[in-house]
Amino acid sequence: MSLSIDLAEIPNQPALADLRRVGSHPDHWYPLAWSRALKPGRAIGVQFAGAPIVLVRPKSGPVFALEDRCAHRQVPLHAGVVEGEAIRCCYHGWTYDGSGRCIDVPYLGKDKLPNGVRAYPCRESGGMILVYPGDPERLDACRFPQFEAATDRRYKTRRFGKIVGCHYSFMHENLMDMNHQFLHRRQMGQIKPRYLGRRVGTDWLEIDYTFARTAGKQPIGEAAIFGARKGPAVQHGALMTIRTEYPYQILKIRAGDDQPVMDLWIAYVPLDAAQRSNRTFGLLSVRKPRLPGVLDLAWPFICWFTERIFTEDRWIVEQEQAAYDRQGGNWNQEVFPVIRELGALLTRCGRPPEPTLGA
Repeated sequence: MSLSIDLAEIPNQPALADLRRVGSHPDHWYPLAWSRALKPGRAIGVQFAGAPIVLVRPKSGPVFALEDRCAHRQVPLHAGVVEGEAIRCCYHGWTYDGSGRCIDVPYLGKDKLPNGVRAYPCRESGGMILVYPGDPERLDACRFPQFEAATDRRYKTRRFGKIVGCHYSFMHENLMDMNHQFLHRRQMGQIKPRYLGRRVGTDWLEIDYTFARTAGKQPIGEAAIFGARKGPAVQHGALMTIRTEYPYQILKIRAGDDQPVMDLWIAYVPLDAAQRSNRTFGLLSVRKPRLPGVLDLAWPFICWFTERIFTEDRWIVEQEQAAYDRQGGNWNQEVFPVIRELGALLTRCGRPPEPTLGA
């Protein structure tokens, strides 16, 4: 697959720190659970980069998020009982409200209540529960992500995501570099991407592509997304724009007008402290055709098609992580300048690795 790009167009980046050791910066809003996963009067345990967090949905009132530990014996609060607008630890019954304050110890006077636990800012939007795990003093400067298509009645949205066994940076690279379409040849036929250019800012990078199918037939799932329109893989013309807007990624496909035919918003939430696994949260929105009900009929094909593509992407990035772990470092010989620039952005915006002992 040829690469239609002038390698001199974008200056080479200087040598970077090992990107696979750069952490996701906590001073952003991250989805930690789907709204539908947390029923009224229940609590669930989640994680952000090794930090255990409990999400609590009272039977009345908004969801709140706390450290997932009781200040008494450190057992997980998500195993407790939701009572009113508070959660009671399953062990000795210590009770915490949405601010993390301990409001009741059954065998202790009210004037002797101990300190509570940390509370995290928490909001629901786009069918997700998002938490801000960063510095509270920087919360006001942090913009909340927008899910325009997912809340637009002109679109039908699929919410998807799984745990992926790799550092989040592999996910950013995979989506940004569409020269990997050879991986999907069994699903999509032979696709040739054409790089059109990129735009870059302090915390974002945006790239444009068009595509042409050089062999094979258009899959049913792709045809369902584009309906009567010619898909971007049929001929050069439809425009795909991919944007890393730290820490999120957005992909939009336009086919002849300003309104995207497809809109994808995606976030990669690190699970373990070493950030060698992430949970993906994706909102895939497809614009409804003028004829009512057509998209609903096609929806199973779209879900099947996109799930197979995601499964292949998941497998390949996990192979990259396995190679990194086996080799003990980054041996990549990257020739696409956009990906080198993406690495610089992720390094610049992320959390630097902790210094090793003796360094």
